[in-house]
Amino acid sequence: MTNIIHIGCGAGFASDRPDATLRLARSLATRSGKRYLMLELLAERTLAEAQLRKQLDPNSGYASRLFDFLDPILDICLEASIPIITNGGAANPQAAALSLRNKLAGRHADLKIACVLGDDLLALGQAHFQQWLATSDLPGELVSVNVYTGADGITQALEQGANIVLCGRVSDPSLAVGPIRHGLGWAFDDWQKMAIATTAGHLLECCTQVTGGYFAHPGIKDVPNPANLDCPIIEVSADGDLVVTKAEGSGGCVNERTVKEQLLYEIHDPRRYLTPDVVLDLGQAQVELVAEDRVRVSGIQGHPRPEKLKGLAGVRGLWFGEASISYAGPGAVERASLAREILQQRFAQLGPSLTPWIDLVGVASLFNDQHGDYLDKRLACPPVVEDVQVRVGIVDENRQLIEQLQAEVESLYTNGPAGGGGVRRHLSESITTRDFLIPRSAVQTRLEWY
Repeated sequence: MTNIIHIGCGAGFASDRPDATLRLARSLATRSGKRYLMLELLAERTLAEAQLRKQLDPNSGYASRLFDFLDPILDICLEASIPIITNGGAANPQAAALSLRNKLAGRHADLKIACVLGDDLLALGQAHFQQWLATSDLPGELVSVNVYTGADGITQALEQGANIVLCGRVSDPSLAVGPIRHGLGWAFDDWQKMAIATTAGHLLECCTQVTGGYFAHPGIKDVPNPANLDCPIIEVSADGDLVVTKAEGSGGCVNERTVKEQLLYEIHDPRRYLTPDVVLDLGQAQVELVAEDRVRVSGIQGHPRPEKLKGLAGVRGLWFGEASISYAGPGAVERASLAREILQQRFAQLGPSLTPWIDLVGVASLFNDQHGDYLDKRLACPPVVEDVQVRVGIVDENRQLIEQLQAEVESLYTNGPAGGGGVRRHLSESITTRDFLIPRSAVQTRLEWY
């Protein structure tokens, strides 16, 4: 048992930067004691999309870029005895494990790959989960039903010698809670220690957000070399001391402000943040810069974990259409506004049941609303802008109608204001999500080895 363990996060979402992950692996390899590397590769809708890929190909369904992250670091981590823990198994951890074995082609024959299963309820059939998820109220076909599980399966896999742990919909902080329980021998029901472990996982889960990503504001919150941010590492000691730092390399920073922002990121109630492993209380949290790029977090409190777990269902049956046309030069705002009025009238005739979202990018877009009230206020005293894009977004189950309304945007070439151009159209299936609660006793995790 070591006194201090080191956990690094090499990805905060599926489109993160694998080159930063490689720098992280190299940095961890130089450290003493137990080290772990976690990769967080799932969002809510990506799991439903992974299920759709699995339906088309039973050898697919894991995170589409999983091996972009694994391939460069695998040899480093195995040689340095650094386990890798990831939710990149997504909808099909077993397929990810088999694909990894095939890629190794006999290399690392002693490699132990564990798949943590049990979060996926879809295969069990509707009768299994409909008492917790009202399927009759869903707008379309269920494509995924998963439960946010905790760290139990990860801890068990590491205790049995796993080099790589492939999970599905495990809770993001649990990717760190499992290694901390394993590395420090902490009990799952030591709520104070589980709160510290969950805080570590929460600070790590978005990767470079705690080292300067999603933080920079030029002249107010400057970040060194943001084009090459380094991944975070958290050091946790047996007595519960927690220090946030980063890999040695190129860019980014760890300071009180980056840590405070990530500590409160997506926290619905700082005094009662519900996770599968503990109810986290940040009400007395203290953040202290102890050295350059080293921040200590203390004052964390924990309460017994919830009796229910959060489930998430992915539903298909809707389509999302987007179309745009641009106006530039003198009178661009006035011409774009007229184009909007034309589209509103045409949409009312062709699809009266729909309420398309119409932005004038350059006048009102991010602050706009579906009914255009904010945009109307802006147009009452229009800004002087010579570059405006009319952008339309439509969600509905009627794909043919959406395509017809998209065509109305393109028809503005000859049926709209002067000088319109650069029409773009895009149509894709829209996956929506529904959450639900399920008793912890109804979900059983298990391991499969490859």
